[in-house]
This record gives sequence, structure tokens and C-alpha cells, in this order.
Amino acid sequence: MRLALFEPDIPQNTGALLRLAACFAVEVDLIEPFGFLLDDRRLRRAALDYAAAARVRRHASWSHFLAERDRSSRLVLLTTRGTIPLHRFEFATGDTLLLGRESAGVPDFVHEAASARVAIPLVPGARSLNLALAGAIALGEALRQTGGFPQP
Repeated sequence: MRLALFEPDIPQNTGALLRLAACFAVEVDLIEPFGFLLDDRRLRRAALDYAAAARVRRHASWSHFLAERDRSSRLVLLTTRGTIPLHRFEFATGDTLLLGRESAGVPDFVHEAASARVAIPLVPGARSLNLALAGAIALGEALRQTGGFPQP
């Protein structure tokens, strides 16, 4: 299981997701350009000392990410435009959960590259969740389904 962040805008969300990934031994793909510098104090504050334990691969662009990724891994895009509710999607251990930019989501070419477009169901009138929360909810469901939570 992997997390991938497409051109993240908010350093605190990226930091929180790095901490999450470190705690669950999930690798992270960061797809540039970012809306902040990786040494941003807000990212460091959210990640705490967990950032050093996170296994991160930086990709200079979407095309570099596609060229460098494991082709056997499905790209599962978390999106408000998703056609499958999160709890009805069947995750596999090799999936890459892809999260878009906080300010704009992902462009159509990223939607087209995804194997699946999954939405977290919300009450009517709610537009979206915070990116780090959405990533945590989706990763939790994916790890639950695949038996991927760390064993005590």
C-alpha cells in the first residue's frame, strides 16, 4: 500500500500524511511541484520527528511519477468526483492511494490515468474533507480490508 500526493499545496497536510505513513509503514510518493518548500517549518511541525521515518520518493512531475511507479500497482484516486463509495471499493495490498491538490484536486489527465475513482461519502451539502483527514480515512479502510495494519 502506498500514498501519493499530487502537487500538494498545504505543508501541514503533507506533514500529517508523512506522519501517518510512518506510523503505518506505508510508502509515500510526492509529486512535484509543491506549493511550499520541503523544509517548511509548518511541514516539520505537523510531521514531528516521524518525517525521518517516512519512506518517501519524490517525483519531479506527473510524467516522472508514471515512469517510475510500479505498473502492477493500481492508482486509486480519492476524489469528490468519485464514482465508487470508499466502503464499497475492494482494495488490494499493492494499491497506491492518490490524493490531489487541496486547492484544485487533479486535472482530467490524472483522472484518466486512475484505475478507480473513489469518493468518501459525505452528508448532503458537505463539499469535501481536509486532505490529511481524507487520506487517513481512506488508508484506514484500505489497511482494514487488506489486513495491512501493523501487528502489535
